[in-house]
Amino acid sequence: MRNLIVALSAVTLLAGTPALAAPCKDAKTGKFVKCPKAAAVAGIVFKKDKNGKCHGAGGKFVPCPK
Repeated sequence: MRNLIVALSAVTLLAGTPALAAPCKDAKTGKFVKCPKAAAVAGIVFKKDKNGKCHGAGGKFVPCPK
């Protein structure tokens, strides 16, 4: 019984290790690199209400572009 528990815990440790690795892999070298920051969305759809506040596509308040 103790051997079964040790074996199961070893399998879960080995299976969980790749999930902790960085998801970004360089295509040329095959090495893991730091992931680039997500690019900001340039075409944010918004509209102003009668009070001059901007609302996003979901109807929530968003900062107005300058």
